[in-house]
Amino acid sequence: MLDLVPSLTPYAGNGQCFPLYWYEKVEPSNDDGLFSEADMSGADEHGYVRHDAITDTGLKVFREAYPNLRISKEDIFYYVYGVLHSPEYRKRFVNNLKKELPRIPLAKDLKAFMKAGRALAHLHLDYESLEPWPVMEVGDKENPGRTEKMVYPRKVKDKDTGKKVPDLTVLRVAENLTIEGIPLRAYDYVVNGKSAIGWLIDRYKVTADKKSGITNDPNDYSDDSRYIVDLVEKIIRVSMETLDIVEKLPALEELPQAVNWPTSWK
Repeated sequence: MLDLVPSLTPYAGNGQCFPLYWYEKVEPSNDDGLFSEADMSGADEHGYVRHDAITDTGLKVFREAYPNLRISKEDIFYYVYGVLHSPEYRKRFVNNLKKELPRIPLAKDLKAFMKAGRALAHLHLDYESLEPWPVMEVGDKENPGRTEKMVYPRKVKDKDTGKKVPDLTVLRVAENLTIEGIPLRAYDYVVNGKSAIGWLIDRYKVTADKKSGITNDPNDYSDDSRYIVDLVEKIIRVSMETLDIVEKLPALEELPQAVNWPTSWK
């Protein structure tokens, strides 16, 4: 879920985007005929016309499938985001999802998935505005210092293997500050094969490109000395609340295909 126009290869892969809107560049016509002014009537100040990405056909199918609900195209957009987080959906269609675009079922409880999709979108887009998850901070809270690389400073014995493994509840975020009390459950929120916390640890470290010599330093991302510390604690909250929402999703219980089901959808 993004709130900006992404590159053509988001997350370093050949990804595809399914936007709420798409924009068409229109040029004013030199024709003095009947439609010359109307051509630009819907354009913004930069000459772009906004179109709904959810088709009229799609909206018609949804409205006929749920006749007692007032459904908008935006509702459908968030409904899809909710369905894509359904553990049942991901498990049942795991083989299909590996080789083709997602096919979206008409779930019996559309409102539950739509509401979940909106809540998830808020978490995943506005995470920097959230309250940090309550953890114990050990060290200098006012001046955490630089973050060269986040590490787990403690080890514990794995109850199954007996071997020493990192204690995932304790993380040294910066040179002067360590946080304790990270819920192990937070690591269950996985994005593209890695926990959200794991992605943060992986990306928020000082690195230098061997060929160009360019240094990526997360300490330069903000003038706020607590920026990285607060971000870690906010991502813990995103992880926990995402899991809460996902675990409360109802069963899909697909509705039968409507009589007017488009041939192209079969």
